[in-house]
Amino acid sequence: MHDLVTLGEVLLRLAIPSPARIETARALDVQIGGAEANVAAVAARLGLGVAWISALPANAWGERTRRELAGHGIDCDAVRTIDDARMGLYFLEYGVPPRPIRVMYDRRDSAFARLGPEDVDWELVRRARVVHLSGITPALGAKSRALFERAVIEAGELSFDLNYRATLWSPADARTFVDGVLPRVRYLFVGADEARTVFGLDGSPEAVLADLARRAPKATIALMQGADGCTVLDGGRLLRPRRRHDVQVIDPIGAGDAYVGGFLWATLSGRTLEDAIDVGHAVAALKCSIWGDIALVTPRDVDDLLSGGPSVRR
Repeated sequence: MHDLVTLGEVLLRLAIPSPARIETARALDVQIGGAEANVAAVAARLGLGVAWISALPANAWGERTRRELAGHGIDCDAVRTIDDARMGLYFLEYGVPPRPIRVMYDRRDSAFARLGPEDVDWELVRRARVVHLSGITPALGAKSRALFERAVIEAGELSFDLNYRATLWSPADARTFVDGVLPRVRYLFVGADEARTVFGLDGSPEAVLADLARRAPKATIALMQGADGCTVLDGGRLLRPRRRHDVQVIDPIGAGDAYVGGFLWATLSGRTLEDAIDVGHAVAALKCSIWGDIALVTPRDVDDLLSGGPSVRR
């Protein structure tokens, strides 16, 4: 039995280092990234038993991705290898203010898009302590949506990150689908911007969380607020991180996934909710200082940050 099972697509991440633009780029930095895989990697690196369900192409890119994720400690035995398939891509252009970070996707007809419910050993999902899904998967197409829906049925305790992508579906379509999922969710992660876009919630964190709680009555809900941290609602209690961290942002992509991975690690390790919030906040801060989608952290990194450890470790 695994502590955590995640299901979702991983992409090749092709980044144009700032301040270059796509139209002037002569080189691309190649890494991998995907919301559910990012969460799996963080949780595995911190010590949980984690499995990832997905599909990869039968080529060198697929082999590299499997090796890299297994190297973080993820059990990839449930990842299918598909002939004559491709990996999805995303191109990342780093802006500096006032230019935003821009993301362009090229993921149509990827190996993951061919993965259906009949291709998964659902016993792995049924036996997991927690199953983590995101709102990206059901937006990818009918087959991926069926995969997501089956995972929701088979999961015991469900963790869900809204992860709204405007390029995949409209706010109305996302809201209609997600409203059917939220009553099953035990741990819910929503960005403040996503709450505004998908659900039209634009009040105080307390008001937004109260509305989300009506939609997800069984859930501990984390409202992600970027540089302002997060606010968590659990059974009527409102909690926030007890520590703030000075962060020099190198790469914010994946910070939300880092929070989720840290929060679930602390929760499944038997820590208090207050500790889980602090850990999630710390792992997200650490991620922002690291290039790439995945937070390359250890438990000692987290403990050092939370304890106000030395700025130079010798």
